[in-house]
Amino acid sequence: MMKLDGIAAFIATVEETSISAASRRLGLAKSVVSERLAELERSLGVTLLQRSTRKLTLTSAGQAFLSRAQRVMREIEEAAAEVDASAGKLAGPLRISAPVGFGILHLGPAITRFLKDNPAIEMSLELDDNFVDAATGGFDAVLRHGAIGDGRLIARRLARSRRLLVASPNYLVNRGAPVALKDLEDHSGILYANRSGDWRFAVGTGWSVVRPKSALRVNNGIVMRDAALAGLGLALLPSFFVHKEVREGLLTVVDIGWPAEGAELFLTYPRDHGAAAKIKALSESLRASFGDPPYWDIL
Repeated sequence: MMKLDGIAAFIATVEETSISAASRRLGLAKSVVSERLAELERSLGVTLLQRSTRKLTLTSAGQAFLSRAQRVMREIEEAAAEVDASAGKLAGPLRISAPVGFGILHLGPAITRFLKDNPAIEMSLELDDNFVDAATGGFDAVLRHGAIGDGRLIARRLARSRRLLVASPNYLVNRGAPVALKDLEDHSGILYANRSGDWRFAVGTGWSVVRPKSALRVNNGIVMRDAALAGLGLALLPSFFVHKEVREGLLTVVDIGWPAEGAELFLTYPRDHGAAAKIKALSESLRASFGDPPYWDIL
């Protein structure tokens, strides 16, 4: 008969890529995790993991079992969370992924507030500028900036964000300030590597696309902001990256007569995550911390 602690050991081992790391995550001795894995395999009558001195590899049976095991454990965790929520208490683990730049600039105080209000929650926050699949990445929820477009996910809106075309005052003195869309093609652009190189502006009832010359491509908004501050070129950035620099006059908002495409911040999680009481509470707390309109859009 399968035991839940064996399933938990299996999932932790796969996600952490080693028994040693899984034992640290679970707070157990390495020998205990190994025995629970062996007991799970005996109960199933198959080998789930191929073990060698260098690495662990999922067998075909292990691969088939993994997604269902993760779903079962999520449902159990959420069922327990619902019971806690009905009793006025939220508790247990909560693993979140978020973009690096936004996490550094804005998540710290907001997460601290949430955890002070819910001291029994054990949060793990991982910052990553690469695409993280909220449905299969092993996280309870993923904070996203931009459109979701994934039917597997539930998306809870946290806040909106304007995108601002900005440059340093020195850059604009040296290169001249663009005043129309066509002018942008003659300027250097600091571009986000994880998006296409296009800049989109709302023109009338449609969209106009500009493809600036690239001075720098990078997958981090803070580095883009710093490049703009150094006078490397124009940058089209969410206001949450540049609101302080704009207020202080270190960056100038460039007005070309049309607003740039905006975006929204969402907390996303798989549809099979059950009631997700902890995620709902986190999204409500983050919305309260960011404000409506969010404090970074009050320039």
